Amino acid sequence: MSAWNRTGPVVVEVDGSAENLRVVDYATAEALRSGAKLVLVAPYSAHASPNPMMPGYASKPPAELADVALRAAVAHVRHRNGYGVELAAVAGEGSRSRVLAHAARKARMLVVGRSRSRGPQRLVHTQANLTLASRAGCPVVVVPLSWKPSLLDRKVAVGIDGTALSAEALEFAFGEAAAREGDLIVVHAGLPAEHPFADEDPEFSWISRAECVLSETLGPWTSRFPTVKVTRFLSSRPPTAALVHESADVGLVVVGAHSGPLPVDPVARRSMAAMTCPVAIVPHHLTDAERLKLTASRRTGSVVPTS
Repeated sequence: MSAWNRTGPVVVEVDGSAENLRVVDYATAEALRSGAKLVLVAPYSAHASPNPMMPGYASKPPAELADVALRAAVAHVRHRNGYGVELAAVAGEGSRSRVLAHAARKARMLVVGRSRSRGPQRLVHTQANLTLASRAGCPVVVVPLSWKPSLLDRKVAVGIDGTALSAEALEFAFGEAAAREGDLIVVHAGLPAEHPFADEDPEFSWISRAECVLSETLGPWTSRFPTVKVTRFLSSRPPTAALVHESADVGLVVVGAHSGPLPVDPVARRSMAAMTCPVAIVPHHLTDAERLKLTASRRTGSVVPTS
């Protein structure tokens, strides 16, 4: 079982830009689908410098700009959805990470926009969102600023590797697919470094082992979500490449990530940077058994993976 509160609100970041309203639309759709409260959050810094591209706003203090952004977002939600969704708006002073993580501490999910930056700067932004997911403790959905509703929104893809790292991601993916009354594609990718197409034992190849992993991993969830149609996808591509390939035909890709102060998750980071559909980063919280195992490995100096 995961640690986040499934009955909590949907929290979305508001930054005052026109493109951000599409991110707000995505969060609103999630709130309406789950019957959850929608919380609009606008982080601001009391010492922010004026924006030279917006001279008309140069004289306004950051707190007032945050309030203006929230009012515009509330008006946008009410105009498009009336009073069908319970709504709250909060401006928070401090760093983006701290304010959003605090607002999402009891949320079912946190929705943020994906930066349009490229190159090294994009990696900086993706790592920031990965760290945010770890600090918030709930799934963080990163939405492209070009997102629009489509029929693909009913399809969800999730990457699993057969370890504990996939546990919460798989639970979240099944829940999303069920809420959308859609299908779930389960991706298991990456061949072993040695013998890429056949193992020493030809009767128990990588494909056979992967099928066993999928069956054991999916069994409890297919029983819990019998209405979700599941498609299994095995790929010899690297995990990120396989997920990017599937992302062209789905409305959401779900990946697991480590929790902790400085999470290092290449697959999650590259997925956020490469995909054009929304990506849900679901942090894995160590169980007591995993924590004891990790502590023991540190004392002995050995490396014992928990995921």
